[in-house]
Amino acid sequence: MERVVAQGEQVGLSLRRMAWQIAERGESFVVVGLEPRGSQLAQWLRALLEGVLQTAIPMGTLDVTLWRDDLHHHRKLRIPRPAHLPFAIEGQRIWLVDDVLYTGRTVRAALDALREWGRPAWVRLAVLVERRGLREFPIVPDCVGFVLDTAPEERVQVVLEPRPLIRLHATYE
Repeated sequence: MERVVAQGEQVGLSLRRMAWQIAERGESFVVVGLEPRGSQLAQWLRALLEGVLQTAIPMGTLDVTLWRDDLHHHRKLRIPRPAHLPFAIEGQRIWLVDDVLYTGRTVRAALDALREWGRPAWVRLAVLVERRGLREFPIVPDCVGFVLDTAPEERVQVVLEPRPLIRLHATYE
């Protein structure tokens, strides 16, 4: 079973709302996107934020593959991409961006990875989709596009090209 949760303009509206929520805090910050899809979302979010705030916002990308604690559970591992952090992490205010928050393991790995580059002033989390009720770590996003109540056998897929799409796949066995 498969159903489309949101697409096109729905995703665009949600990203614009997220940008305004972040901008309304009135703080200076950098954006770090988690590879692979979080980095593309971070680029879109940064462009929206730069339009709202009328200022350039530094952005970096981070692949947390090597910091994950569940590497041995994955059948298919992708080759990690090098981190691109063109600013110091020490004392930095960081908005971490990812596509889906599920167990919290990816965000925990990202926090571990960032710590190796320095000690940020704070890290806040923006996700396009929050899957509720299945968290393994006490991680709560600060800015969310969509909230979905899902079962463990369901999978959320964010497709960004050619047109944004959020799909819910159910694989009942």
